[in-house]
This record gives sequence, structure tokens and C-alpha cells, in this order.
Amino acid sequence: MIEVKNLVKLYGNHAAVDSLSFTVETGKVVGFLGPNGAGKSTTMNMITGYIAPTSGTVLIDGVDMEEEPEKVRKNIGYLPENPPLYPDMRVREYLYFVAELKKVARNKRDVMVNEIMNRTKIVDVSERLIRHLSKGYKQRVGVAGAMMGYPEILILDEPTVGLDPNQIIQMRELIRDLSESHTILLSSHIMQEISAVCDEIIIINEGKMIACDTPDNLTMHMASNGLHLVIKGDVAVIKGALRTVSGIKNVVYDEQMEEGTLGLTLYSIDKKDLREDVFFALAKAECPILEMHRQETTLEEAFIALTKGGSRQFGGRKPVKKQGEAAEDNAAEDNTTAETEDNTAVEPETQEETGIVTDSEQAESQKDPEEKEEA
Repeated sequence: MIEVKNLVKLYGNHAAVDSLSFTVETGKVVGFLGPNGAGKSTTMNMITGYIAPTSGTVLIDGVDMEEEPEKVRKNIGYLPENPPLYPDMRVREYLYFVAELKKVARNKRDVMVNEIMNRTKIVDVSERLIRHLSKGYKQRVGVAGAMMGYPEILILDEPTVGLDPNQIIQMRELIRDLSESHTILLSSHIMQEISAVCDEIIIINEGKMIACDTPDNLTMHMASNGLHLVIKGDVAVIKGALRTVSGIKNVVYDEQMEEGTLGLTLYSIDKKDLREDVFFALAKAECPILEMHRQETTLEEAFIALTKGGSRQFGGRKPVKKQGEAAEDNAAEDNTTAETEDNTAVEPETQEETGIVTDSEQAESQKDPEEKEEA
């Protein structure tokens, strides 16, 4: 387990890492994301003991890095963004060298080196000079070096940087295989890789944590709750059918559509699921639905939305927490968040523009003239 508590790293007056706290549970693969300059590599260097924090604590399985650095380092395998390989060494020779540095017992080195080469699939290049290896194989050798000594924790900083698509897939498979026996903290800019292998994601910006949750929950939290439809039929009939559906907050029409069809996106009040009501309303009006799907938010879109405004995005909102944490706080926050995000995503159209009366407009129209004057 990795526990980071109130970690701070100052360079002069600049806080590269600012009061950062998080936990990586044993057996988990956790993605560590952030834009360039967010403090990811600095944080990883402090966790591994390469640099000392200005303040704060790093605990590895309950042991303080500052108090017992030697003991902690034995339990961590670290792959930096640029692995410290020796180009004039052969692969097997390099791994024996790393085993010696990590003080692996001599009588265990042969078995360990062979087993790790098998797991990282570098046996076929074991006698080649590292300088002659492809980028993908060099990364694998770097991972093999990090695994030497069988540390419980692996910290991988951009393990797929510079790899081609096939090599990325191979590295992803390797990480997934390693996750069966290691706790992994993984930094990467490739969102597909993060969502494919990580149980949880931590996002930092300007040295602060701004989100911590599963990939699915992060994208769900950032979803715009739009429902896109392509409907066949007369425009007036379609709009009339949609007027009967309660819970519609806003409607946006597609700019270009085939003749005889209407494309639009519905936005609901309080993220209500409109699909069933919309289906029956349009079926009753004999307007076939050619397409209907929710607008999905990708992990990349969620990342951009969370980081584009710095650590105080959304007007100073608290960091996005795991679902189930601080439930009472989130309940009060959700209404404001949903309203803000919906209004940001799409400017509300008037009744005349959409041809659909929303619930709030309908309530207003039902007031007596005297009540309206008083209002």
C-alpha cells in the first residue's frame, strides 16, 4: 500500500506539489494523470525516495520513507520515463547488474533473472546489446529492471512513451499481467491505456489532486446527460409528440439532416432518463426513431474538463471524490454541478426556437394573470 499525506515540494516560491494526499490500496492498478507540469514526476520521485519532500509523509506498507529509506526502497520497483539503461551492456548482463545493486542473494539471481525475462518476454534478446534494441524492447528491459528483487510495488512513469501502436498493446498486456502480483502506480498520457488497465484514476493539476475515482465513475460524473435522436417524420408532428414528454430541459437541433428526418439532442432535468418516455411518445405519433443514444463522455473529455481551469475549476469546487465518499456533501453539490454543467454545455433555447414547452415554462404558463402581475 502507498500512502501519501500532505506532500509538498517547493522550488523557491513555486509549489510543484501542494498538500497532495492519496492512497493506493494493495493489489490495485492506479492511473496517475495530469497535464505537463502538474507535478506527476515530482510526486513519483518523492514516493520512490529520489528526492526529498519539503514537507509531508510517504508511507509504503506503513513504513515511513524518510525514517527507513533503505527498507522502503527494497519494496519499490521504479521505471522512470527514460529508463537508466546502459547501452553497451547486454540485456542479461544488465539485469544481473541490477540484481546486484538491489542486493539480491547470489544463489537466487539466476532463477530471478530468468523468470523476470520470461514474464517480460525479453528472453529472445537476452544476449543482445541494449543499444541495438527497439524502443519497445528497451521499455521491457526497464520494466524487468524495476521488477528485480520482486518488489510488491511498481511505479511506472510513462511506460508507453514513444512506442508504436503494436508495442503499446504489448506493454498494456504486460502491465495487466503484472497487476496480478503487484500494486501499480501508472503515469501515462494515453487515456485508452489508463482506462484499459487501471482500477482507479488520480488526476492532479498545479500540484493538487482534483479527482480520484474509477474510470467509469469519472466519465459518468462529467457526462452531459444528452440524448441524441434521429427521427423520421414531419417536424411539426415530432415536436408535438415531444411536448408530451415531461422532464425535458433543453433541445438542440442538428444543423444538417437528410430530407424527411430530424436530428436533435434532448437534455433532461436532474439527468432523468428520458429514453422510455421519448420512445412511446414518438411511437404513438407514428414517427420512427432511426437512431437514439446517450452522449457518452470519454475519459479524455473528462480529463480536459477537469484540468482546463487549473486546480480551482468550476469556480473552486472541491476535488471529485470516489462515489460513496462524502455522500451528504455531494448531494448538496450535485444540483448546482448539474445545472452549471448543463448550462455550460448548451445555451438554453427559447420555446419559440425549440417548439417544445419545457416543464418550467409549462408551470409559468399555467399561472393566473393576477399571479403573474404579482410576480
